[in-house]
Amino acid sequence: MDYQFKDIEKKWQQFWADNHTFKAENTSDKPKYYVLDMFPYPSGAGLHVGHPLGYIASDIFARYKRLKGFNVLHPMGYDSFGLPAEQYAIQTGQHPSVTTEANIATYRRQLDQIGFSFDWSREVRTSSPDYYKWTQWIFMQLFNSWYNKDADKAEGIDKLVAHFESNGSAGINAACDDEILSFTADEWKAMTNQQQQEELLKYRLTYLRESTVNWCAALGTVLANDEVKDGFSERGGYPVEQKKMMQWSMRITAYAQRLLTGLDTIDWPEPLKEMQRNWIGKSVGASVKFPIYGAAGAGVSEGTLATGTETPAPYIEVFTTRVDTIFGVSFLVIAPEHELVSQLTTPEQKDAIEAYITQTKKKSELDRMADTKTVSGAFTGSYVTNPLNGEMVQIWIADYVLAGYGTGAVMAVPSGDQRDYLFAKHFNLPIIPIIDIQKIDTEADPTKEGKYINSNFINGLEYKEATAAVVAKLEELGLGKAKVNFRMRDAIFGRQRYWGEPVPVYFKANIPRLIEESDLPLLLPDIDKYLPTETGEPPLGRASDWKHPKGEYELSTMPGWAGSSWYWYRYMDAHNDQEFASKDAIEYWKDVDLYIGGSEHATGHLLYSRFWNKFLKDIGKVVEEEPFKKLINQGMIQGRSNFVYRLIDAEGKGTNTFVSHGLIKDYETSPIHVDVNIVENEVLNLNKFKEWRPDFKDAEFILENGKYICGVEIEKMSKRYYNVVNPDDLAQRYGADTLRMYEMFLGPLEQSKPWNTNGIEGVFKFLRKFWKLFHDADFNFTVSDAEPSKAELKALHKIIQKVEQDIERFSFNTSVSSFMIAVNELTDLKCNKRAILQDLVIILEPYAPHICEELWVLLGNEAGTLSYASYPKFNPAYLVEDSFNYPVSINGKMKTTISLPLTLEQKEVEEAVLASADVQKYLDGKTPKKLIVVKGRIVNIVV
Repeated sequence: MDYQFKDIEKKWQQFWADNHTFKAENTSDKPKYYVLDMFPYPSGAGLHVGHPLGYIASDIFARYKRLKGFNVLHPMGYDSFGLPAEQYAIQTGQHPSVTTEANIATYRRQLDQIGFSFDWSREVRTSSPDYYKWTQWIFMQLFNSWYNKDADKAEGIDKLVAHFESNGSAGINAACDDEILSFTADEWKAMTNQQQQEELLKYRLTYLRESTVNWCAALGTVLANDEVKDGFSERGGYPVEQKKMMQWSMRITAYAQRLLTGLDTIDWPEPLKEMQRNWIGKSVGASVKFPIYGAAGAGVSEGTLATGTETPAPYIEVFTTRVDTIFGVSFLVIAPEHELVSQLTTPEQKDAIEAYITQTKKKSELDRMADTKTVSGAFTGSYVTNPLNGEMVQIWIADYVLAGYGTGAVMAVPSGDQRDYLFAKHFNLPIIPIIDIQKIDTEADPTKEGKYINSNFINGLEYKEATAAVVAKLEELGLGKAKVNFRMRDAIFGRQRYWGEPVPVYFKANIPRLIEESDLPLLLPDIDKYLPTETGEPPLGRASDWKHPKGEYELSTMPGWAGSSWYWYRYMDAHNDQEFASKDAIEYWKDVDLYIGGSEHATGHLLYSRFWNKFLKDIGKVVEEEPFKKLINQGMIQGRSNFVYRLIDAEGKGTNTFVSHGLIKDYETSPIHVDVNIVENEVLNLNKFKEWRPDFKDAEFILENGKYICGVEIEKMSKRYYNVVNPDDLAQRYGADTLRMYEMFLGPLEQSKPWNTNGIEGVFKFLRKFWKLFHDADFNFTVSDAEPSKAELKALHKIIQKVEQDIERFSFNTSVSSFMIAVNELTDLKCNKRAILQDLVIILEPYAPHICEELWVLLGNEAGTLSYASYPKFNPAYLVEDSFNYPVSINGKMKTTISLPLTLEQKEVEEAVLASADVQKYLDGKTPKKLIVVKGRIVNIVV
């Protein structure tokens, strides 16, 4: 029987499901190997051919590891909370769970159709109560913990309370808010419970604080930076503004150094690690306090702020990595959201400041950080004084300074910084030279010797000496100190949405308190519609009879990254209702050996996951410091767009006539995207085109050589470009095995590459040729038990070695090419030997599992055992050449070849050559004058 892929694939997919073929056990004598994919958000659109790329690669590796004798965990689930389902619910009134369930069913069908070896018994869904119960539980552990800098780890809040009760705040070195109280043990005990809880909130690893957020009024929620583009929401294109709101935050900054150090211990792509290093942004420098001119207690000459009635903080604090340039400060810049802006703004500057703040609110933080060319700002009307020379310095606001980064203020040194220089030139502010630029290039290497000028007591000092002298003087004055700073900020942990995890907190007298663990999970309540309330509360404010006995529940839900920050542990023990995973399961699987996913998650999911993992290790719940040993970022499969060209008439209007691509130079035309599924090898199916859109039913065509040739362009795969290729269609037409191999064949896994359906036919023909090795001309299964030849063994062991090497270095595309070469060689050898073909089936199984399972059984093996067969051992002896095909030249021209054993001595080679009938024919009775033999290379005869 010919290769009936539809029947074969359906048969084995059902067999795997019925027999739980890929179910992993939590105990085994085999070594463990944990292969993980970044689990998908189940969108309504389903999968396109770009989505399975990483899954296919991970599946090949998981199947390979099983063949190599490992106990492999390869699970799959769904990141099923999120904004898209909620927006659909807002539009239709349908509960997000209904949409999500339908989308998951589509994803599951598509994933099963491609033949992945997932252990579906461990499936997780972040929106299921039995899952988010444990997300809420982890939140509670974070709330009940603080970070002890001396121990360099998280500890229980009860230990902090015990210290306060015995020693007060003395001796505590914690990651905490800036404004904490100093108190004795007696003063602590004298506080009310309310006061104590307010103070403890400043130390907890998850806490409430006022934060600047991306607020989208149309969506009624806070958006993450990556959900905002050019001041508009990525979903829906609604305006987004910067707004201050009370938000839950997580103190990820406590782990900044550990997150940085850990990058040196994991096998991740260097560009991704560098992105995290830059995001964490460690800087060594100094904190400097600039006294506000006229502020009470500032210790400056008499004067009052123009606001007159308000008394702000006595100074503005900045962090700088170049404190040696302090004598070149000519203005100070604070963020438009800085807490002192309103107090520092004079009546004369009020309109300008307010207008600038309004303008800034329209930009996301990412936009503000990325815009290095625009110069904008506004003068507050107030001043600070330079702490070392007493010079008055103007205070400006500018959107390139962000409130949440560092102190939200920078000291501007135009003579040492390009952005400060452009700002000073634009607003005609002073530029104070501080260093002789002829003697030192501070940007190239600030440690070189140079001569400071206009810089008081550091003139003539070297960079390091000058820095130390300035820090010492600031410490002496109580206006500065050496400091290590991190660019990373605490992570906002709240969204004003419905479709997310409820926060397990209620409020009593405005203080957040945890619900009882026995009350977990705190379930999402039913509501009448999925919009904020008429009074502006989040959608959960619409719930009736949803109230804690002692107070009001938190109405925000957790962000999308909550459930994805620990999910790999739930896979280890997916149905445990007593804990998020048992100690035995965690100690067995430990961590993820191979993680495959997109690089777009570099500073979101991956950073937060590492943070939660380190915290769970601190509290003794997991055993590894880092969650993912090795990570690979798969490239993107780009869309191959096709175009038709509409003819433009004399009035500039589009007609219903379309010009073939090769002729458009002779006409005025307008390009239109066309559905790639009605184009084959760039030739448009004219009838399907007329059926595609009603307005094209009467279309006419100007053809070339009787065909309409479409234009081509590589773009992002997107429905709006009509270039989405559905894997369902390809699996139906060519089979899942063909689709799997073709996706790998497109190019290196890590690189982006364009999709081109045109080449898939070649892979399909390869699988048919592979099938024919086992069958005669009439497609009867025919395999011989005869001993294989040397040539057959050589072909087999070449592919054993090649594929093993390729898989270990994730070079899947080169393996596909090698399979094609091997099958061609065995076809030419007319090989049908069981000893060769059975090993070839095992080697190909990770790539094309369905056809290999079928052939495995036809070869007489038990059904379902192929996945756990032993990978063939490579024997290098079969690749050793014992003969050589000598090219024989006569008078410098190659005439023939002679195969001779490589063991022959030179004289024996000469005798064999001269005895050859072919050589004698070319000599034509002449006696050679010279016979030259280069052993294993060439024979040359001179006559």
